[in-house]
Amino acid sequence: MANLKAIRKRIVSVKSTQKITRAMKMVAGARLNRAQQRILALRPYAVKTGHVLAEVTAAANRRLEEGGGGVDAEHPLLARRPENNVLMLVITSDRGLCGAFNTNILRLAERQWREREAQGQKVQIAVIGRKGRDFFKRRHAPVMHVFSGVWDRLDLEQARDVARVVLKPFLSGEVDAILLVYNEFKSAMTQRVVCEPLFPLPVAAVEEAAEPSYEREFIFEPNKEALLERLVPMYVEISVLRALLESMASELGARMTAMDSATKNAAEMIDRLTLSYNRARQAAITTELMEIIGGAEALKG
Repeated sequence: MANLKAIRKRIVSVKSTQKITRAMKMVAGARLNRAQQRILALRPYAVKTGHVLAEVTAAANRRLEEGGGGVDAEHPLLARRPENNVLMLVITSDRGLCGAFNTNILRLAERQWREREAQGQKVQIAVIGRKGRDFFKRRHAPVMHVFSGVWDRLDLEQARDVARVVLKPFLSGEVDAILLVYNEFKSAMTQRVVCEPLFPLPVAAVEEAAEPSYEREFIFEPNKEALLERLVPMYVEISVLRALLESMASELGARMTAMDSATKNAAEMIDRLTLSYNRARQAAITTELMEIIGGAEALKG
């Protein structure tokens, strides 16, 4: 009977867990639809902003090269220096129960950190999300800044605050490059871990924009300096917002998938426990019947 009671309690416990995982899957699925709509709406705008900035930079460089200078020398945010000091902005979640979402991103970030330090670069890390904060804290990583409360109210203003913090050391010359490390949303089942340069603009993008097939003649209004003064920070803010929205959608997709697997595993466990319970109950009944029959035979004798 003790064994039957233990199995019965285990079945009740697993059923309660299954209800929780099923509810979490439904909540993640509902939130994923909204997050997916936001990232699909923003993604083309963010990509086009990068293309426009690359084209303007390439066009301005072509004009100023004739006078012996380039746009890099005219705008502090477009300065290109040897990457001796690098800042990594690592985007993780505040909560777990989302499969390998955080594990994959943190594994890549740690590998980048170790490899760059082995190459002689100085690496600083800015972290979004409690999971990343705890991970790097345990490893005594060179964490420059931890952003808190980002996921509570995710909008352009939050992205501006993040961009302002990560751009400050770049403007002062403390870091030579900024890297974005996040999960790019592909589908509810698939997320791709990305480590891409945020600033300065990738050389390949500027060179591609400078190719003859892409070459355009820009008329700057009111002037080139004013345009870059607005376009460069906007590019950084939009890029950060895109990475945040990609990460949020990826987290919800990973959580929905993980909770779906957990719900199915709970159903399989309930089936196995129910089968064990029925077998144990049948064995107990058989034993009792044998004892009754044995007692009756003994009385006859």
